[in-house]
Amino acid sequence: MGLLRLLLIVVLASVTRGAGGAEIVGNSSEGLLEFSVGKFRYLELKKPFPEEAILRHISSNVTFVLFQIHSQYQNTTISFSETLLPNASETGTDKGLVSILRPEQSMCTWHLETLDPEPVQNVAIPLSYSESDPIPGGCNLEFDVDIDPNIYLEYNFFETTIKFAPANLGYARGADPPSCDVKMGPDSRWRLQYDVYQYFLPENDLTEEVLLRHLQRMAEVPQVQANAVKVVTLTADDKTSVSFSSLRGQGVIYNVIVRDPFLNTSTAYVPTHTYACSFEAEEGNCSSLGRVSTKVFFTLFALLGLFICFFGHRFWKTELFFIGFIFMGFFFYILITRLTPMKYDVRLIVTAIAGSIGGIFLVAAWWRFGVLTLCMLCVGLVLGFLVASVAFFTPLGNLKIFRVDAVFWVTFSCIAIFIPVVFMGCLRILNILSCGFIGSYSVVLAVDSYLYTSLSYITLNILRRALHVDFRRAFVNVPFQTNDFIVLAVWGMLAVSGITLQIRRERGRPFFPPHPYKLWKRERERRVTNILDPSYHIPPLRERLFSRLAQIEGLFQKEQPAGERTPLLL
Repeated sequence: MGLLRLLLIVVLASVTRGAGGAEIVGNSSEGLLEFSVGKFRYLELKKPFPEEAILRHISSNVTFVLFQIHSQYQNTTISFSETLLPNASETGTDKGLVSILRPEQSMCTWHLETLDPEPVQNVAIPLSYSESDPIPGGCNLEFDVDIDPNIYLEYNFFETTIKFAPANLGYARGADPPSCDVKMGPDSRWRLQYDVYQYFLPENDLTEEVLLRHLQRMAEVPQVQANAVKVVTLTADDKTSVSFSSLRGQGVIYNVIVRDPFLNTSTAYVPTHTYACSFEAEEGNCSSLGRVSTKVFFTLFALLGLFICFFGHRFWKTELFFIGFIFMGFFFYILITRLTPMKYDVRLIVTAIAGSIGGIFLVAAWWRFGVLTLCMLCVGLVLGFLVASVAFFTPLGNLKIFRVDAVFWVTFSCIAIFIPVVFMGCLRILNILSCGFIGSYSVVLAVDSYLYTSLSYITLNILRRALHVDFRRAFVNVPFQTNDFIVLAVWGMLAVSGITLQIRRERGRPFFPPHPYKLWKRERERRVTNILDPSYHIPPLRERLFSRLAQIEGLFQKEQPAGERTPLLL
């Protein structure tokens, strides 16, 4: 009998251990879901069948319970009662409620439902806290629920903004909550601090299973601190709102940990996630982010850039067209985006036309005037632009001082101008370096139009800063994962190969080609004065054109019959 009891205990322990991270899917009874503190549980909600979540055997030293539920993109409603009230329910993809416990209370219930016609896969967890832990959202004055532990997220093409309600100090069961704004001393909620964390999902992975699994790493304080990156720390005097650069198609999870430095305790808010895109949109949804126009534009741009990477210095005029295209296209895109309501595809076509005109203009300026310094200044500025973009792509770009537009643009311009000034004494090296780095980076942009890579944000963040005024307050963190390491290696390999090849090929050759207009003028004078030159006897251009047109016209004339055309004379 004792042996049988021992075996039963071992089996029960193994089952409990197997469900440690997330409990199995299933109901304890019809419409009733049993939860345990700190245990995740997967569940499926359907529209006509609401569920009731219950937590039993709550310890007496617990003063409040935070229940949270998550889904990928379909909304779920959580409430304290079956009747949905604005101040007692929340609806969304990442929502939670705080239950303040009464004396002797040992059980909590929450009602879960969805209005989505399709079944919704969720993961949920209840977390318990003591009287010394801060209460997230305890001093809420902006949102509907009295105590709101949720993080509210908004996004557009440029930035993603999260907002949350201030927290309050913890208190014992049955006691009155501390006042929020009566006093501002060290014994009030103004001593609390807020750490904002950011966590990136695997790149190019939009699956529901991956999201729900990684959300479990962002619910509790120790896991958040171990897995996520702390972006900024806010005090009670700061505005409870933080902006980030939007990463379209890249899953990101955000959470906030409120800390009480006096008691050395902390509590996590309800984590929230975004892909900066819509799963339900008919056009431009998360599954089809790359537009056809973008793919065509950057594919052609990359082919030209790849040619410039390896042969740009030899084909000087082609390189000038490439640089002029970038110069004119970039500024023209900013201009028409800020001043006109054109659609994206139209803007891209107009930008391509304007860039081509800029490239032709730079080639024409070199052909007619032959001012090498002016052309190399344009080349150097484009390379300087790329170097400055890389500099602000690093953590340097998140410094608070660069949120001031004047400081940012002056610093950026100084870095961009510094590059051509340094290399002004060795223009050929400057030109070859520009060909290698700029030409190879065009391949990175082309890869991003088919497959997500964070390296495209090197220049895209600068474009966003120029287009959107509020982007200056955004943190520009990006993930750096396997795809990015591969693309970075390809970029570096192409740049080094192109630079090495051109330096070896151009050894012993003239630094730059001669002035084209002078060569043409000298050749024309030689043809005019040299009678023995066969080209001297070539008819003028106008006569040659008329002669060619006459030949073409003869092809369409009806052939005359052969034989005598006039009557014989008698």
